[in-house]
Amino acid sequence: MSSEVLVTTHETPVTSTVATSSLETTYDGLNTAEETWIHLSFSWAGKTFSLDLAESDRVYDLKAALLSLTNVPPERQKILGLVKGKLPSDEGRISDLKITPGKNFILVGTPTGDEIKDPSQLESLPDVVNDLDVDVTENPQAAARYRNDPRNHRKVREATSKLQINLINPLREGKRLLVLDLDYTILDTKPLTSGSLPPAECARPGLHEFLEAIYPYYDICIWSQTTWVWLEAKLVELGMIGSTRAYEISFVLDKTCMFTVFTERNGQPYTHHVKPLQIIWNKFPQFSAKNTIHVDDLSRNFALNPDEGLKIHAFKHAHMEQAQADRELEKLARYMVHIASIDDFRTVNHKDWKRTLRNLARP
Repeated sequence: MSSEVLVTTHETPVTSTVATSSLETTYDGLNTAEETWIHLSFSWAGKTFSLDLAESDRVYDLKAALLSLTNVPPERQKILGLVKGKLPSDEGRISDLKITPGKNFILVGTPTGDEIKDPSQLESLPDVVNDLDVDVTENPQAAARYRNDPRNHRKVREATSKLQINLINPLREGKRLLVLDLDYTILDTKPLTSGSLPPAECARPGLHEFLEAIYPYYDICIWSQTTWVWLEAKLVELGMIGSTRAYEISFVLDKTCMFTVFTERNGQPYTHHVKPLQIIWNKFPQFSAKNTIHVDDLSRNFALNPDEGLKIHAFKHAHMEQAQADRELEKLARYMVHIASIDDFRTVNHKDWKRTLRNLARP
């Protein structure tokens, strides 16, 4: 089947129905104080550039801004004259650098070339799996740091302003929202990328039956930490788009809708990407914490919305007999149908979803 099915759905972007003023002042119902910005200038390759950083930004954001202006990747950046001594690690806050506004510094580094690449080297495969996970529901202090960090608030606003959601199928009135991860949640990516198994044999057992069971109650969003090219092709090959199945995917988000956050894990700095549900809620006000559930194999993806996250174990080794006996999606379907009648999902603890199922099975 050709991937033209997806391409033809991208003609009409959905515009935001949220007022700009609300995006500038709130995130998840919290008021955000006005931030302090620092104007800087730097020279590179005989040219002068300027940039603005918020005090809540991290060194990571400084490097990202330099990359966007010069195409010099962070690993090649030598920043001279900005601070005394060595620049802190990526998680260091700009406010802690005590930079004088208007400061001039020098960037040294070779930009990434614009040479034509071999097609086989083009980015089309998912990111390497990082099994180092963190569950913020087990650490209230870490959860509070995520939630109260003004940088995270601003990143949500920025992601919202840049996001254009292209509806593949119309949203239906009165439905709940399922935000569903792809790689290692409903698909074993490794044998698919190596070509050792066809797409249908890499799908988690019961995938289509799961989606058909929950579709009467939920609109479906697929959100994957991969590139759009990869995501588009795999959804078509898996028969999740453009098929005659008794469900439809409403819209799809890729890794460009995610951003990096900073916290600690076992007392050490920990950096990872996050899937902020608020950017969806900002675009579609009919959805909120009351009626959204996010299913993923990585707890860290729930960092900004821990109460809406439901973690299932990763699906790997699809070629092995024990993987074909996996019944996780069958159980998940029963749970999601059960809670669909609950008015407010905030009254439900998704972390206990399997215990809920066991209680349902008792006479």
